[in-house]
Amino acid sequence: MLRYQRDPTLFRGEVLALPRDKWVVVDEVQRVSELLDEVHFLMEEEGYKKFALTGSSARKLKRGGANLLAGRATVRRLAPLTTQEMSFSTTVEQLLRYGALPLSVTAGDHTEREDFLRAYVTTYLAEEIRAEALARDLGSFSRFLGVAALAAGQRTNVSSIARDAGVARDTVRGYFEVLVDTLIGSWLPAYRPRAKVKEVAASKFYWFDPGVLNATAGAFDQPLPGDWNGVLLEHLLFNELQSYLHYADIKGSLGYWSTPSGSAVDFVFWHGKKVVAIEVKHATTYRAEYQKGLAAIRCDARCHLPRVPWKTRASCRRNLGSSRRLLPPATPRGRHLGTLVRVVQCRGHPPPEPAVKLCPRCYTCGLLDRNWHYFRARQDLRC
Repeated sequence: MLRYQRDPTLFRGEVLALPRDKWVVVDEVQRVSELLDEVHFLMEEEGYKKFALTGSSARKLKRGGANLLAGRATVRRLAPLTTQEMSFSTTVEQLLRYGALPLSVTAGDHTEREDFLRAYVTTYLAEEIRAEALARDLGSFSRFLGVAALAAGQRTNVSSIARDAGVARDTVRGYFEVLVDTLIGSWLPAYRPRAKVKEVAASKFYWFDPGVLNATAGAFDQPLPGDWNGVLLEHLLFNELQSYLHYADIKGSLGYWSTPSGSAVDFVFWHGKKVVAIEVKHATTYRAEYQKGLAAIRCDARCHLPRVPWKTRASCRRNLGSSRRLLPPATPRGRHLGTLVRVVQCRGHPPPEPAVKLCPRCYTCGLLDRNWHYFRARQDLRC
C-alpha cells in the first residue's frame, strides 16, 4: 500500500498486464483512496470490469471526497459467518459467547478465541480509530465503547450514555456514526404502522457480532447481568436476519415495535401490508407471558373498537356493571363486527373496580375519551 500511496499509477500498470477477464481484488481500499480514480480509469478507458474492492471503513472515503464509483459499482455487505454457512455445526452457546467471525469459529479452544477477540477490539482502537484519526480523544472513545456495549440492544438514550461515559452528547452522536461507518454496528429503527398511535420512535443499536460485543463489554473478565445472554441472543438473531435479507435480496424493512405501556416485540419485518413479528427469549422453559408482545402487536394491527356513548348520567347508574352487544357501522365488506363491553366508569362517578383492559389497544382505539364513558372490553370479536 505504501508504494501505491507514493505513486497510484503503479496500480494501473499492474492491472494492464493482466487479462481483462481476471478478477482484481483490493483489500482495505479506504487506506489509499486514490486507487478508486485508477479503477475508474481502467473501467471506462480500458474495459476492465471485474474489481472486488473491500474495506472496513467508509468514513474516510466519504469525508475525503473520494471517487465512490457511482453507477459503476455494486455495494455488498459481508457479514460474519451465518449458521447456514457453518452447516449448523457450531453450538448456540459458543456463538453467543465467541461470535461467528471466521478466526473465532476455527480457533482450537476457547482461550484462543478470547485472545483473538480481545486483540480484535484492541486492534480496532489502535488501527481503525487512531490511524485514521476518526476520534480525537481515544480515551473518551474507549470509555464510550464500554458504555455503549452494555447498552446494546436497548432503546438508545444518548444523554444517559454521554453521562456515564463522561463526554458530551454531540460527541456521543459522532461516536455512534464512527461505529456505523466502521461497520461495528447498525441501527434498528422502530416500526410505526400508524402515526396516530404512540409507538416508541427511538432506534436501537446492535453490534455486528456477539463475540466482539462480549469482548468490548468485558464479559471475558467479569460476569455480566443475568439477562446478558438474552441480549447476545438478540444480536445473534439480528445478524442472521440482516444477512439473510441482504444475501437473498429480499425487499422489505426490519425494525422493532414498542409502546409506552410496555408492549414490545424484538423484531418486525414488513413489506407493504405483510408483517412478520419475532420475539426472542433466552430461557430453559417456555412461559405463556412470552407471547404478550406478539398478542399486543397483533391486536394493534386488527383492533378498531367503536366509540359508543351513553348520553345521560341516569343511564350510567342503570347500566353500571351490565354487558351489552354493540354494533359498529358496517365494514367495507358489508359485515358487522360486534364488541361485548362492560361499563366500568362514567364521567363524574367513581369506578366500582380498576379499569383493567384486556385489549392492549382499547384505550388508544377511542374508548378512553373524556367526552364519553369509560369502558372495559370483555371480548372483542376482531382480536
